[in-house]
Amino acid sequence: MKAIWNGETIAESDDTVVVEGNHYFPADCLKGECFIPSNTTTHCPWKGAASYYTLHVDGKENKDAAWYYPDPKDSAKHIKDRVAFWRGVEVVR
Repeated sequence: MKAIWNGETIAESDDTVVVEGNHYFPADCLKGECFIPSNTTTHCPWKGAASYYTLHVDGKENKDAAWYYPDPKDSAKHIKDRVAFWRGVEVVR
């Protein structure tokens, strides 16, 4: 699977986990220079507190377009150290 934004592959892995229709990529497959930590957080009742990254590619930013659960609840431990995408990020085979 590949995650693509602004014409750039920002993550690629054969080991994604699908939860609620979203592919969660291993954190170690991310193109690190494209990810800027965000102060945004949200809460999911069964996964826990989510944190976000803003994407930066070729001078353009996509605010909070990637999210992850740094300390997921037990029911979501399988997505620890994984990142998912939205806001125009294309996830393809």
